[in-house]
Amino acid sequence: MAEGAIQARAWPSAIASALALLAGISIVQWLPVLPPRWLMASLVACALMFAWRLPRFRWVSLLLFGFAWAVWQGSSAMDARLPKDWEGQDFRVVGHVVGLAQTKAGATSVQFDIEQATHDGQTMAWQGRARISWYGKPSAEPEPCSRWQLLLRLRRPRGTINPGGADSERSALAHGIAAIGYVRDDPGNGRLSVAPWCLDRLRGSLTDGIQARVRDPHDAALLRAFTVGDTRGLERHDWDVARANGVSHLIAISGFHVGVAAVFGVWSCYAVYWLWPWLALRCPRVQVQAMSALAAASAYGALAGLGMPTVRTMLMIGAFALARCSRRAAGSAHALAMAMIAILLVNPTAVLEAGFWLSFVGVAFLILCMDAKGRGLRGFLRELTLGQIVMTVALLPLTMWFFGEASLVGALSNLVAVPFVSFVIVPCALLGMLFLMICPPLAAPVLRVAEWLTHAQWWMLEQSATWPGAHWYLPAVAPWALVFATLGAVWLFMPRGVPLRMLGVLLFLPLLWPVRHLPSAGAFQAWVLDVGQGLAVIVRTRDHALVYDAGARYPSEYDLGAAVVIPSLYALGIDRLDMLMISHADNDHAGGAPAVAAAFPAAQRYSGEPGRMSISMAQCLAGQQWIWDDVRFRVLSPAATTPNASANDHSCVLLVEGRAGRLLLTGDIAMDTEPSVATSLGPGPRPVLQVPHHGSNGSSSADFITAVQPELAVVSAGWRNRFGHPRPEVMQRYAAAGVPVFNTAVDGAVQIEFPAAAPTYVAARWRLLQRRYWRE
Repeated sequence: MAEGAIQARAWPSAIASALALLAGISIVQWLPVLPPRWLMASLVACALMFAWRLPRFRWVSLLLFGFAWAVWQGSSAMDARLPKDWEGQDFRVVGHVVGLAQTKAGATSVQFDIEQATHDGQTMAWQGRARISWYGKPSAEPEPCSRWQLLLRLRRPRGTINPGGADSERSALAHGIAAIGYVRDDPGNGRLSVAPWCLDRLRGSLTDGIQARVRDPHDAALLRAFTVGDTRGLERHDWDVARANGVSHLIAISGFHVGVAAVFGVWSCYAVYWLWPWLALRCPRVQVQAMSALAAASAYGALAGLGMPTVRTMLMIGAFALARCSRRAAGSAHALAMAMIAILLVNPTAVLEAGFWLSFVGVAFLILCMDAKGRGLRGFLRELTLGQIVMTVALLPLTMWFFGEASLVGALSNLVAVPFVSFVIVPCALLGMLFLMICPPLAAPVLRVAEWLTHAQWWMLEQSATWPGAHWYLPAVAPWALVFATLGAVWLFMPRGVPLRMLGVLLFLPLLWPVRHLPSAGAFQAWVLDVGQGLAVIVRTRDHALVYDAGARYPSEYDLGAAVVIPSLYALGIDRLDMLMISHADNDHAGGAPAVAAAFPAAQRYSGEPGRMSISMAQCLAGQQWIWDDVRFRVLSPAATTPNASANDHSCVLLVEGRAGRLLLTGDIAMDTEPSVATSLGPGPRPVLQVPHHGSNGSSSADFITAVQPELAVVSAGWRNRFGHPRPEVMQRYAAAGVPVFNTAVDGAVQIEFPAAAPTYVAARWRLLQRRYWRE
């Protein structure tokens, strides 16, 4: 009795400790600049003083310690990045491959731990993990744990920053990536050795075994994902289907899968004790079962790649096993809190990953709502059904925050998919994987059964992915709306007896109906997106929207139309596109167009080179014009009489004219076309100019700048691009004319407001608007 009371008092302490540590670490992730390390030593001293003198306020000690620990780790991670002076240089390195290679058309990418680096024959004092790519076929297979000598060109991690877009710099910090690079052609490149044993190689051999024994490549890719977390074979369409059904967590190894492995460990222990009952006299069965569950979960978690849900479940099972071995009671909340503390102490940057929040918050809600609420089959079915509703509603705010979309059919899809995948497909696939390791001939029939089950399940998911509400987009979520909606979910799912629980729905309103600042009649807004070495612009009037160019699509299948343009449209609250205009057919402008057209099939489509486009588009010609919400759109070029002009000079040039401001979008026109564009401009306010051809020296002549007299200019270029855009001599011409120039490579996406009765102004530069210490 006394022991139970002491244990009951300890649980809230563990939960409070975990939350305090989490709060301290999370605060750091909002800082634009990290405090100096000497200040962190003072904070640690204050934390120790609180813990010693004021034990009732030990949560303050943990908060301060979490803050200092996160700053220390963040500073160390930033210091570990490639020195800035070394960017763009070639280094001869020796290191080893980490994880499984990602092979796409024309490129093979791996994570590579650099052990030694030399430059011009001198050894450099730097080591770190880099993400490198071979553009072409490597000289040998980059097997996991293989050791290589390579000539690499490296740079610091840097990504595009846009409304609603992914933050690759944050991801690099969370995964310990210190440099990005590619392999240069060199006769000295080659594989030095291959380790005799490696866990990742075992994972790779298992995936190869599955691929060889499953006839359908797509079903094989799904089984590889279900069993060992290998998602390399999945395409963008597969992830779209998974998101539409809210089952992404099942594809990339969920904590439930690890729980199934733990149950297998318990059953195996039961079998051993049933065969040899005398073992109970030497080893208590309860303790052995706990350790068997932990061993099975840990072994499977290691094979699955140790993702965040996997590690969380392993640590929770470890907490239960420790409690059983010490003959103490343990509750789910206590185990979850201990798992969180362990992860935060080992890797505080884990809070930068969506998986951390979705995993812990989802399980916490399940514990809050259903812990110990039913027993037996009936209780299990009740909790399984209610669990899908809880997870769908509770994780809605976080899903919208991280991904900008949610699925309204997710609860129904998960109701079928979770038990079928976790209790039927995964055990069958794991049995096949076990046979691959101990008796390969027996694996084929088992994997074929798993293939048939997987095919049937995925067919059902593809059908439900087309239902209304499968893809539900909302504008970008404000932090305060996220907090309110999360509190609303907590209130909504509080235990019975809490008054007015349904009022928790009201706290979702800021999330579901966000405040939108639309331009008035005669006004418009423009966003020059950060798409690297390319161009994509969004123009919005009060009730209409236009996309001008859509960025590139690379041989690696990375599509800036899908990765940047579409998420930005949804984040800005634009769910209907009226026109897609592609200046010309060069990849850096047109590569993302098919993805945008597929997402908004009702949009009108125009291009300066429709014959070279991969999708059907109408020809844009000088003289075309229309009016939306008292904002006039005029096409100034190309003329119908320039058939022999270069591809760049076929660019659609679009002038957008509001009551008090103008925007001139020029694509890649060169100096030969600039005079006719300047002549067609006509009288009006000084325009905002999209710098032609990314600032190439073959455009932006001094005469053109003088004739247009732009109020300001925006150049869309890639960071440290190989063309040197924008060229210094071009920037000097704009500077001589007194024109301020913004660069997406430096500023991220640039938002420009064109009010109806006020001067034009730059409203936001995304890299400065959302400053974080990991962004440069």
